[in-house]
Amino acid sequence: MAKNEILSEIKKAEENATKMIDEAIEVKNKRISDARAEAREILKQGEIDSHKSAQDSFKSGEEKVLVERDRVLKDGEQDALAMAQKAQANVDKAVDYLLIEFERAVHE
Repeated sequence: MAKNEILSEIKKAEENATKMIDEAIEVKNKRISDARAEAREILKQGEIDSHKSAQDSFKSGEEKVLVERDRVLKDGEQDALAMAQKAQANVDKAVDYLLIEFERAVHE
């Protein structure tokens, strides 16, 4: 093989190597770009999921609060009714007591 041919082959090999390196860099850059896009999508979906989870938790908590509020109101109404009935019974006793005392005072 002549010196020119050897130099030509070396030059072709260098060109091929440069081409392969350029292609590898392109592939690497594309993979990095794709990975970044996928990471952004994962983060976006994670944010959506966390907002949904927070809303679900808030809704669940709100429902528990409403149930507890209804229970407290019902218990309060029952307590108020019981106290009113007890007060009415005491009023009747007080009226009876006052009548007895009044009659005693009048008869003295």
